[in-house]
Amino acid sequence: MLRQYRLPHIYRRAPAHWIERSSPVVIAYLVRHGDAVPAAENSERPLSPAGREAVEQIGRLARERQVRVSAIYHSGILRAKETAEILAKYLMPPSGVKAIAGLLPEDDPLAGKAELEAATDPIMLVGHLPYMSRLAALLVRGDREATVINFEPAAIVCCSKTAAQWKIDWHLAPSTH
Repeated sequence: MLRQYRLPHIYRRAPAHWIERSSPVVIAYLVRHGDAVPAAENSERPLSPAGREAVEQIGRLARERQVRVSAIYHSGILRAKETAEILAKYLMPPSGVKAIAGLLPEDDPLAGKAELEAATDPIMLVGHLPYMSRLAALLVRGDREATVINFEPAAIVCCSKTAAQWKIDWHLAPSTH
């Protein structure tokens, strides 16, 4: 026969400051677009068939991980737009897919950091190198030139910020599943 014990009331609930310290305040998903066709083949550089398949694969894996985002934002460049639209098919963000300024390859990641820190719901940013690497480095190390992660095409990096700082929670790429 199993005995049931009642815990004293002081052990039933963690103090609020413990919960706040361990719960993420902001969750952001940073995504590099999938592999694109060479510029010599098509100057708009849409996703290649292999790039499209890699994004489909990552979209399925993200859905299996129960990734939830309120919106997916992209740079407006065709390959990033196509990547965002494929991911939206799997993640179904309530606010949809939108092009926003500030996600181009050479843009300043400080604006992206401010956008993420102002977010109240998890969001996904789809962009390019070197911007995505610089944004991840700025978030995690405070130095946009640091190296914190290798962004492969179609890779997703999940970052979270507690009251104290940003950290990388996980990284998902076609070759790492």
